[in-house]
Amino acid sequence: MTSMALAQALRSDRHGRLDMLPYARLLDLRFEQDDEEVRLVMPFSIGLVGSPGRLHGGAIAGLLEIAGLAAVILAQQGAQPDADRLPRLRPVTVTADFMREGTPVDTIAAAEVTRLGRRIINVSSRAWQVDRGRPIAMANINFLADWPDAGA
Repeated sequence: MTSMALAQALRSDRHGRLDMLPYARLLDLRFEQDDEEVRLVMPFSIGLVGSPGRLHGGAIAGLLEIAGLAAVILAQQGAQPDADRLPRLRPVTVTADFMREGTPVDTIAAAEVTRLGRRIINVSSRAWQVDRGRPIAMANINFLADWPDAGA
């Protein structure tokens, strides 16, 4: 799931689109980052509606997972002297808690790496719409990191 194009975009740009990931392109995701975090923005689209007037839970969960992936890539780039050498990341568990309905407005997500191990990485993601203090969903994600030289 790790995309070198995504890693390159996060390393070199403060904002941009995430078209290099097919599901991110489907969700029309873009990113903004500052020195503290990367935030993903999912603009409202009629294609994201599940129940009438509400965002589909799968779109929200996908946003949370991709926000977690971006946070892991940034954390690994900060921890690795050779930023071009990144592992293949696979989510092994994703637990999403839906707290409020997603309304037809833009949705923002950010994630925090809670543990950056060599093989297992734990991430907490949060999505909100108007007020960051009132998230619509949160997720705990565990990523498995497959390093290119692990088998050698």
